[in-house]
Amino acid sequence: MATVEVAGVRAPAWRGGFGRLWSAAVLSGFGDALRTAALPLLAASLTDEPLLIASVAACGYLPWIVFGLLGGAVADRVDQRRAMWAVDAVRGLLVAGFAVAVELGHASISLLIALAFALTTLQTLFDNAATALLPALVDSDTLDSANARLMTGQRIAGGLLGGPAVPLLLAAGAAVPFATDAVTFLVAAALVASLRVAVPERKPRPSGCTLRREIADGLRALGRDRVLRGLCAATALCNIGMGALIATLVVLVTGWLDAGNAGYAAAATAYTVGSLAGGVVNRRLAARTGRMRAVLLAGCTQICALVVIGSVRSLTALVAAMAVFGFMGMVWNVNQTTLMQERSPAGMLGRVSSAFRTLAVAGAPLGALLGGAVATAWGPNTPALLAAAFFVLSVTALIPARKPDVPVVAPDDDRTADHLTR
Repeated sequence: MATVEVAGVRAPAWRGGFGRLWSAAVLSGFGDALRTAALPLLAASLTDEPLLIASVAACGYLPWIVFGLLGGAVADRVDQRRAMWAVDAVRGLLVAGFAVAVELGHASISLLIALAFALTTLQTLFDNAATALLPALVDSDTLDSANARLMTGQRIAGGLLGGPAVPLLLAAGAAVPFATDAVTFLVAAALVASLRVAVPERKPRPSGCTLRREIADGLRALGRDRVLRGLCAATALCNIGMGALIATLVVLVTGWLDAGNAGYAAAATAYTVGSLAGGVVNRRLAARTGRMRAVLLAGCTQICALVVIGSVRSLTALVAAMAVFGFMGMVWNVNQTTLMQERSPAGMLGRVSSAFRTLAVAGAPLGALLGGAVATAWGPNTPALLAAAFFVLSVTALIPARKPDVPVVAPDDDRTADHLTR
């Protein structure tokens, strides 16, 4: 695994496997941004009911609750590289079929909901496999840099390029963003398939070992770790608020602010620009404060941004608040992922990752539906204020886990032990 040193900081080298994985992630992020932005706009063109529009977002989260734990257990059993490219190939074909349906005028809310559910079902395997694969491509002391580069690259492609491109592509035809997304899935699948990763040796599973038992092992490993347990609870609360915000943001921008599709693209772009800045400064911030304190700071700042989004009726204020929200969101996400990779017992990263994600994402569908109901009852700005309230609860849940970072490893006797940081 090659590394480079820039300004005294070790980082993964671009050549080799990490460069190809990064390219696949960035390309896929571009396509995902097109689809993510186009779906609510397409839904809004099919119905003016906020609850129905929010249902599309809710069904995009629901598979994590139903299949998330299973996806992690499978990811620990299979060749993660093969699982990733196979999933991307299937997703590319699904989105291509949806693009044809849109072009032929057969789009409907039920079809949008079915697509969102199917893509996220496949994503439960892909994301857990990707989280488990990265430590095999880079050295352990460059994990945070690798995560930051992956997430920052995806934000550049998805926000700076993908988000602003949506209105232009939609002008060319409602199906164009989805057709482009299908192409990115297929090219990303080819890039991942070209990776040459040594398959780690796995100990033979004991007789009678089942997926159910392995899933339970992953849940127990997550529950034993104080930091990951607290971070998981905090993220779950955040995601209820995020679900409410994301599901109704298009209504807030195009309705409450009357800013149209261009305003929606501006809000998404601001979020991306803030995320990029967060990726750049995260390593210094985490080194100065510690990973958990950096996450705590991120949550507190995001509360303030959400209050501005929900109370100040100005596109300029919304754009500024979204930039701050994105900045601290990147700080949260990079440190959360790195902590998970550092602290998970050997051979269990897929299961711990899936347990974390499933529990953390579980509130998002509820949040999306709550956002739609609250927007209908009290106005399109109120879901942002609801999100701020859940972020307050999230920060409260983080406080017990704010002590200095202590990575957790699994010794040969399969018992988890605490070790001091390097």
